[in-house]
Amino acid sequence: MTDTQPTQATQPRPTQTEIPADVTDVPADHTAPPVRPGMFLLELVPVPVTDIDRAKAFYTDCLGFHADVDVRPAEGVRVVQLTPPGSACSITLTEGIESLDMPAGTLRGLHLVVSDIEKARAELIERGTDVEPVEDLGGVYYARFADPDGNTWTLQHMPWRV
Repeated sequence: MTDTQPTQATQPRPTQTEIPADVTDVPADHTAPPVRPGMFLLELVPVPVTDIDRAKAFYTDCLGFHADVDVRPAEGVRVVQLTPPGSACSITLTEGIESLDMPAGTLRGLHLVVSDIEKARAELIERGTDVEPVEDLGGVYYARFADPDGNTWTLQHMPWRV
């Protein structure tokens, strides 16, 4: 889902599939916002799913998220990190990490802010996502959908932010 033409900063990045032995081997991401004193950047939201491969396919194929990371750092552990187009915050699909273990389908109402909700909704529908009709709630527009596990998402358009 894109609202602009790709630029060098938004060109697809390769998916990280191995954990480097030395973190200094990880290239700097100059598109990421700097972390300044006093800031608390929301970086990662765990999304509980039953089948990581099915969920990864939904988020990449149906929603256009970029697969940033897909690693198995230990026996029985898998971490997939996916980022919506233009977002500084990602989601993670995991298995084998007790601190991130939640019942699948229990996440509710994550918002994806878009500049043109009708266009974004049409694009998601074209990609195979069942998106509810746009609803106007006092000049803010919403369209809801769910992933294959029932985690719910909302497209949100705030005209003053365009």
